[in-house]
Amino acid sequence: MAADASAAAIDKEPEETGEAAAEQPTKRFSPPPLKYLLIAGAGLLLLLGGGIASYMLFFGKKPEAAAEAPAVKPAVFVDLPEVVVNLSTTNVDRTQYLKVKIVLELPDQKMIDQIQPIMPRVMDAFQTYLRELRASDLDGSAGLYRLKEELTRRINAAIAPSRINAVLFKEIVVQ
Repeated sequence: MAADASAAAIDKEPEETGEAAAEQPTKRFSPPPLKYLLIAGAGLLLLLGGGIASYMLFFGKKPEAAAEAPAVKPAVFVDLPEVVVNLSTTNVDRTQYLKVKIVLELPDQKMIDQIQPIMPRVMDAFQTYLRELRASDLDGSAGLYRLKEELTRRINAAIAPSRINAVLFKEIVVQ
């Protein structure tokens, strides 16, 4: 019998809960607790502050120190005498020549006075290196870039401890 009573109680509970639910009014929107409002407000302030900071960083007024940047010194250029050398060839029938006009880029005007006394050493470094080149060594822009880098390295070795900025070509003719 106890089993019959518990079965009847189970059967009645859903009906009672259904009736109780129908009688109770549905809850309307209730405001969130205060801690959620504080967290949302802090996030909004953080987002707004980040937007203002990024605006000032990219579009704001630049500091005066950046406006007063030091002026860049113009480079100084020195023309070297024209160099004509015969290239190293395996073909004995035809000799090929290289004609080069070179300009040195110096960091400042004082370097001219330092380079002029040792110009024979610089020209000797050019002559000995250029005579060992083959016409195939000068093919394409990669060949000219290697030539420029090697001449810069040799000049810097010849005028050490001074240094030049670059070797510039005015004219290159292989004939």
